[in-house]
Amino acid sequence: MVVFLIGLVLFLGVHCVSIVARPWRDAQLAQRGEGAWKGIYSVVSLVGFVLLIYGYGLARQNPVVLYSPPTFTRHIALLLMLPVFPLLFAAYLPGRISAAAKHPMLLAVKFWATAHLIANGTLVDVILFGAFLAWAVADRISVKRRPGQTAPAASRKPMNDWIALGAGLLVYVVFVLWVHRWLIGVSPIR
Repeated sequence: MVVFLIGLVLFLGVHCVSIVARPWRDAQLAQRGEGAWKGIYSVVSLVGFVLLIYGYGLARQNPVVLYSPPTFTRHIALLLMLPVFPLLFAAYLPGRISAAAKHPMLLAVKFWATAHLIANGTLVDVILFGAFLAWAVADRISVKRRPGQTAPAASRKPMNDWIALGAGLLVYVVFVLWVHRWLIGVSPIR
């Protein structure tokens, strides 16, 4: 569990810098330059992500069960996961979906984390998905409160919505039927 927690703190910690220490982040960016800052950010994120995944796998070998969700919660989780991949695509394909969601990536993380909290009751799952849900909520609040931080609106194309929906739903089906079992070792439709 220690490896998992170190990875989680590194990964989410570096992603929380803009939330809790925006002036420090801006000073580092100005002092080191964008390339160096992004390099440091990426390395810390990658190390944290690798430790998080490895530690999660270790923690799952001896699970501590906090609660046993009823079987029907898996169906709710599958339903909550339905918009996740289209939202992830919409984050990079400006259109009506990304405009309506405002921050589609954060919304996707909220759906993903909530779905997994509903369907999983082990300590490592509650920590992982609870932490990501808390981070996504805190980041969304932080983004709303930042003065003058609106990104220039990219050109919205109606076709982007169709691509996001089509590709997102296709990835969802492939993930549910094959990839989740291959990556995680558990089928979501068991």
